[in-house]
Amino acid sequence: MNKEKRFEIFSRWREANPHPTTELNYQTPFELLVAVILSAQSTDKGVNKATEKLFAVANTPESIYALGVDGLKDYIKTIGLYNNKAKNIIATCKILIDKHNSQVPEDRAALEALPGVGRKTANVVLNTAFGHPTMAVDTHIFRVANRTGIAKGKNVLEVEKKLLRFIPKEFMLNAHHWLILHGRYICVARKPKCAACLISDLCEFKEKNL
Repeated sequence: MNKEKRFEIFSRWREANPHPTTELNYQTPFELLVAVILSAQSTDKGVNKATEKLFAVANTPESIYALGVDGLKDYIKTIGLYNNKAKNIIATCKILIDKHNSQVPEDRAALEALPGVGRKTANVVLNTAFGHPTMAVDTHIFRVANRTGIAKGKNVLEVEKKLLRFIPKEFMLNAHHWLILHGRYICVARKPKCAACLISDLCEFKEKNL
């Protein structure tokens, strides 16, 4: 795909949705961090239901740490892998309290050192909470990038690096959200909604569902 096409794709997305953001509900970088850890292999809708109750009671590293693993589990047991996630969140709270003055670090290495936080989670927090022009590649973004031809790659890291290289700078801050929303609602896995797609004339997917 050439750069003119990419520019037009992101221009259309920006016009349709000038201020995209995550569908996870949060007020602070810490709430976002917890929500993103919980969202692994879970829906944003399911996470929001759990965090609504949790954050009303505890929404700081100290208050969640005070719940303990079992106390936290009561709030998140509707979410997949909740046992593991509860352990990771409590351990993360302890590190934030001990090493980071109870603040979420604005640094990739420090974020990735937290239990339950991988590269993708770190990128979401850096982009959404702190405004870094990063790219968190999940299954939706991986599919959209490859299918459309915006950035083809065999693995997540390859696609991430190509997106960072190919996306015009002026779109970079919001690109992650446009791509993920497109993958979630239009360019879905089984039957992409090509007839309703803003960019179907620019997309290089050969098996369009028109």
